[in-house]
Amino acid sequence: MPVGAFFSEILLNGEQMDKIIIEGGRSLKGEVKISGSKNAALPILVSSLLADGWNTYNNVPDLKDIQSIKLLLTGLGARIEEDGSSVRIDAGGLCNPEAPYELVRKMRASILVLGPLVARLKKARVSLPGGCSIGARPINLHLKGLARLGASIELKHGYVEAFADRLTGNEIYFDIITVTGTENLMMAAVLADGITVLRNAACEPEVVALADVLIKMGADIQGAGTSVITIKGVPSLHPASISIIPDRIETGTFMVAAALTGGDIKLLNCEPDHMQTIIHKLRLTNADIKVNNKNIHIIGSNEISSIDIKTMPYPGFPTDMQAQFMVLMSIAKGLSIISETIFENRFIHVSELKRMGADITISGNAAMVKGVPLLSGAPVIASDLRASASLILAGLVARGKTEVNRVYHLDRGYEAIEKKFVKIGAAIKRVRE
Repeated sequence: MPVGAFFSEILLNGEQMDKIIIEGGRSLKGEVKISGSKNAALPILVSSLLADGWNTYNNVPDLKDIQSIKLLLTGLGARIEEDGSSVRIDAGGLCNPEAPYELVRKMRASILVLGPLVARLKKARVSLPGGCSIGARPINLHLKGLARLGASIELKHGYVEAFADRLTGNEIYFDIITVTGTENLMMAAVLADGITVLRNAACEPEVVALADVLIKMGADIQGAGTSVITIKGVPSLHPASISIIPDRIETGTFMVAAALTGGDIKLLNCEPDHMQTIIHKLRLTNADIKVNNKNIHIIGSNEISSIDIKTMPYPGFPTDMQAQFMVLMSIAKGLSIISETIFENRFIHVSELKRMGADITISGNAAMVKGVPLLSGAPVIASDLRASASLILAGLVARGKTEVNRVYHLDRGYEAIEKKFVKIGAAIKRVRE
């Protein structure tokens, strides 16, 4: 990154100069309460735009991305009240169809306002989004889908401009499975005339959670959680009260932390049904895992076995857990192959792990990881949200001190992660320079 751009980024984001310092080598033991899911909360909060009146959302995590989406919703005319992890939103004053660059640039999920704005206001002007540097992640599937529903789409000066006197149900096929695309078009279709069928739709739990909320608001949706979702449009929706599902990626990150450190961690407020692929893979590494209702108890092994991983859409192995598992494989016995099929640029963390002594070779979309006896603490730089988590995990198991710089990425998706690690015995602290 050019020096000028780097300092501009610091000024714009405010948290860039924070770093997390870790003294590694401690076995982690204790209990961790898992926060609400960021990836579920974002579209669910946006769904408030579809109805007048006060929607109530509980178990909302305190994250930078959540703060950004609330600022965006306020700018569109919504009223927001907060009480701890409870957020109330009333979109009765929705009047502004524009989501400006200044807010959207921070987070790709901001594109989710496009569908609801067109459905409610018949028009939208939304900046092309920003976010982590893990690949192109184009929104063309969102735009093609809206066009299939009858919207006119134009790209002007970095903005998507969409207009529709009336949205009409239609069949939409996604060439590539897209979570936000499925969510965006599902929200647009609930107020369209007629029936919309989304084919090759995303099956993620976060998509199901959004569908459940929309149904509580009066929508007619069938098939969420499968590859075919059918939406019968209704004239209007009403407000609802719901609780955000637990964050499966935070859950997985702490499970890997236990496996890495030979720890003994009980995770509370989980959704084990969402974690089956992670549980299966960790058991293959020799971790002992017990599931009891909404809790997961994991005990790490003294000898970690290597396994191969290939990221896939849900219910396959999640791309958001690839970097964390790479750290685990870095100290496993043997050789593992990690294949990334979702994003083309999600091995940025590899160079930093190699600085800590990891033996990793990249070939195309695959990484060959040869386990080493130990990692060594070093200063490293976080490049995106999940890479930030992986470097913290590496620091927890490394010998000596690790400094993870530019941890503002971390605050986008993990609620008070260093405080949670302190409670289970990690020597970790945040420092602001």
